Amino acid sequence: MSLLGFAGLIIVVIGLIHLYLWKRLVRDPFRTGRARRIGGIVAIVLALLVPATLIGVRAGHVKWLAWPGYLWLALMFYLLVTLAVLEIPRLAVALWIRHQEKSGVRRLEGTEVRRQESSEVRRQEETRVGRRGTAGERQQAETYVGEAEHSEPRQSASDEAPGNESTTTTGAEPADKAGLDRRLLLARGAAIFAGLTAAGITGYGVKTALGGPRINRVQVPLTKLPRAMDGTRLAVVSDIHLGPLTGTRHAGRIVEVINSVNADIVCVVGDLVDGSVAELGRFAAPLADIESRRGAYFVTGNHEYYSGYQEWVQEVARLGVRPLRNERIELDGLDLAGVNDLGGADVGDAPDFGRALGDRDTTRPVVLMAHQPLAVKDAAPFGVDLQVSGHTHGGQMAPFNLLVPLQQPVTSGFGEVDGVPVFVTNGAGFWGPPVRVGAPPQVSVLELRTK
Repeated sequence: MSLLGFAGLIIVVIGLIHLYLWKRLVRDPFRTGRARRIGGIVAIVLALLVPATLIGVRAGHVKWLAWPGYLWLALMFYLLVTLAVLEIPRLAVALWIRHQEKSGVRRLEGTEVRRQESSEVRRQEETRVGRRGTAGERQQAETYVGEAEHSEPRQSASDEAPGNESTTTTGAEPADKAGLDRRLLLARGAAIFAGLTAAGITGYGVKTALGGPRINRVQVPLTKLPRAMDGTRLAVVSDIHLGPLTGTRHAGRIVEVINSVNADIVCVVGDLVDGSVAELGRFAAPLADIESRRGAYFVTGNHEYYSGYQEWVQEVARLGVRPLRNERIELDGLDLAGVNDLGGADVGDAPDFGRALGDRDTTRPVVLMAHQPLAVKDAAPFGVDLQVSGHTHGGQMAPFNLLVPLQQPVTSGFGEVDGVPVFVTNGAGFWGPPVRVGAPPQVSVLELRTK
């Protein structure tokens, strides 16, 4: 599929989502009128806001759209999820309401038929009595009609009055009105619940994403690790995503957390930025303050290739973080290797696993820095002892974490792929919406232990 075709498909999907949201949040809860018209206009504006944000902000234009656009994207997603979950109970309640309507109509129709029969009997008897005129017959007719009326509820005076026969109904109108009221109540209740739920989840996600990263400590046994390096601490951080929403304090908070763990080695495993050095260079300046005993190291992620990767490689090196460009270094009894991201192949900067991992002393343990967990497929034949990665954000916004395995072998934490232990950190930043639900930002501390 061409890029234009893919963009067209995304726009169609966005349009259909907003059509569904309009139906459930505007058309169903409101009768025709001003509220429905205003809701329709708002739905159209929001539908246009999403592609304008995704295209315009990423291209470096209309940056002021970033906050409203990405927040609506998150809110839209959770409205969609909540309403979709409500569809089953909503359907069950709607079927119950329909059953109640039909039962009510049948009961009212039966009552009306009996009333009409009673009225017809009365008229017939009155006619017969009028013809014969005897007192005995009149008394007998009154007794018969009284018994018929006693067996059915009395009609109102207005129904019994002459000329009012045309005003009698079968009861369908009251039942229909009651059903309409119940359906309207159901629609409004579902809309309110979905709105409050989506707003609450999004608010929680914003607070989590914009807060400081949490420290995630894990012990990792390595068979070949020399005893002299037992307890070596790796601070692994990824997906910082410096961009228009992060501000100047974002990198500073992350560096403070990194420095608080007294790491021996700091591994920055890609997706540092979402913009050029000219735009975001000042945001990255705190990286120069990273403290570690054996240095800080960097590999490219796929987003570096959208942001001028060559300039960023130079800038990161200038800040004192060493890029590992398909290469390996020796740190006492441990080898640390790094490969370019898989996405670099599209711009002539592909990963080279043979160069980074080949021709080495296999009695030494090697830790591989690779942005995407999927890189382990190519790294496994080289006998990698541990791969550290990011890229997945841990799913960032649940339930997206359920979709990550469709592309990556590990979503978050530890996994083993083709015999290689792979550790995936959630990342310390966010991409797109400033929202994290179910996957808090992390700085992961891996303590290497001699096995």
